[in-house]
Amino acid sequence: MGPALTRTVSSTVRLQVGAPADLVLSVAVAADLAPTQESLTVTSEAGLLEPSELLAAGGTRLHRVARAPVGTLVVRYDAVVPLGGPPAPLTELEGVEFTRPSRYCDSDRLTPVARELFGGRTGEDLVRAVVRWALDHITYAPGSSGPLDGALETYLRRQGVCRDTSHVVTTMLRALGVPARLVSVYAPGLVPMDFHAVTEVALDGRWYVVDGTGLAPRGSLVRIATGRDAADTAFLTVNAGQAGLLQVQVGASVAPALPADDGLTLTQLR
Repeated sequence: MGPALTRTVSSTVRLQVGAPADLVLSVAVAADLAPTQESLTVTSEAGLLEPSELLAAGGTRLHRVARAPVGTLVVRYDAVVPLGGPPAPLTELEGVEFTRPSRYCDSDRLTPVARELFGGRTGEDLVRAVVRWALDHITYAPGSSGPLDGALETYLRRQGVCRDTSHVVTTMLRALGVPARLVSVYAPGLVPMDFHAVTEVALDGRWYVVDGTGLAPRGSLVRIATGRDAADTAFLTVNAGQAGLLQVQVGASVAPALPADDGLTLTQLR
């Protein structure tokens, strides 16, 4: 066994608040991880703000700024995260929840397509076939999709960003009765660097991570948020008021080195 991996992650989100806003941030690593160092600051033109932390499903930590004032607002997050344990096993409730269609993973509309492409495959063979299809047929193309596009639009367009590819992979698996969920992550090795989206799929009661983009090794990914689709895992949600995005900077590195990854071997997020 090689040396233990340690991930160093950071993000800076700059906003222009045009009207007092209720903001929900999802930039902190998941609750089941144990950072050796961690800090989160939210600064407005008037000074530091104190967000409230809310624990959502799957260990997702949300930070809410309920009354963000008008003006420039800067969110800064930093953490050093060693490898943790494997994800908790699939529960019966998750087996139901993550097989249903959702806002961006419209598996009910893509079931005929999934059956035509992957019918007859099961288990690990099915998962590998779906990932291979995504790698071969969906082009990573920043700016090619919009915030309202779901898996069907991406399937038809055959291009998108990581969240779009993850929606398609998740949707195809759900359409064939396999529980799958979206996970936002920090991704050492990702080019271009940004927040990243991958899929977790349940096989024999355990969660494994797959990535239809192949843009970063899975062994060093750091979980942020887990949910049905991008509606549950977005790094920023504006619930009320008005706020525009000025800049997003994300950093993620791993020591001593990036792990090897063939993209298909069963791997768990840790």
